[in-house]
Amino acid sequence: MRRTAALLGLALAASGSEIDISQYTHEVYCRNFKKSYSGAERVRRAAVFAENVARINAVNTDKSSTWFAAINEFADWTNEEFRAQRASGVKTAEGVKGLHAAQHTMKAVSDLPASVDWRTKDGIVTAVKDQGSCGSCWAFSSTETLESALAIATGKPAPVLSPQQIVSCAPNPDQCGGTGGCQGSTQPLAFNYTETAGITTEADYPYRGSTGTCSQSKIKPVAKNSGYVVLEKNNYTALINAVATVGPISISVAAGGFGWQLYGGGVYTGNCGYVMDHAVQLVGYGTDNGTDYWIVRNSWGGSWGEKGYIRLERFGEGKEPCGMDNSPQDGDACKGQTDPIQYCGKCAMLSSSSYPTGLKEL
Repeated sequence: MRRTAALLGLALAASGSEIDISQYTHEVYCRNFKKSYSGAERVRRAAVFAENVARINAVNTDKSSTWFAAINEFADWTNEEFRAQRASGVKTAEGVKGLHAAQHTMKAVSDLPASVDWRTKDGIVTAVKDQGSCGSCWAFSSTETLESALAIATGKPAPVLSPQQIVSCAPNPDQCGGTGGCQGSTQPLAFNYTETAGITTEADYPYRGSTGTCSQSKIKPVAKNSGYVVLEKNNYTALINAVATVGPISISVAAGGFGWQLYGGGVYTGNCGYVMDHAVQLVGYGTDNGTDYWIVRNSWGGSWGEKGYIRLERFGEGKEPCGMDNSPQDGDACKGQTDPIQYCGKCAMLSSSSYPTGLKEL
């Protein structure tokens, strides 16, 4: 982590240079991020930007912090706007009917590698994607893990598969994670769908950022899974085993706070709570200056965080913190589920994890 960059300037993908934040006005920000406002909205956005800059400074002047905040495309959004447009669209597989999952065998944590990063293995992890304002994180999370699983199974570079097919076509009869499409669903439901329908490429079924209707003519399946595994909730050992021995894993997290909104880099040790509301992909784990972390791939584009990734604090077997999600209908329940649910791990990292099995080319 570059503490100097965190304290003295912020690397901005829009400009390709480090900028003194004290001189970085909302007007400059709008030019760099190609935003345009007028009248009262311009005044309101400038005020929101100033508040977020104050939050960024508060993080970056804390010499004990293991992470830093940064100016990004969300810097003139309120946190309510951010949660609505980026941290929504996924809930757990609890209560979902008709799922079938294989058993997952585990090694002792001490027998696993000290660090794993699937990005270092050629062809396993594709480029970072951007879901836009559609609540399709669940489809991106599942598509990315299908890509990686296929690459591992075939020994060939991962193809770029189509999240739009899953958004538009995967059924959600019990309204788990929402009503489907941009209104949310779950990764296991995506894997359940591709087990029958297979999945086509991004080139054949391009992403549109809206639910739309399923276009069968665009589906030319290139791969199919024979099943999937849903890991035990809040089980650190199961998750670290899976990412170490199987490959990248689809997971869900609590990503609605200012920490995720303004994350710039480093190992995130700040607050994020346990309201699980976002789907991502786990691609590894490691240690930085004594702080253990998970490597998490997001779907908010490459200019967010560490080139589209975030490192979340990892506590270890038997040490992961837990908390209650008292608003399950906001982030982790199927229709009719209202009872609070306990999740563990930084940002509810251990809440809902799954991966497809038996990937083969078609």
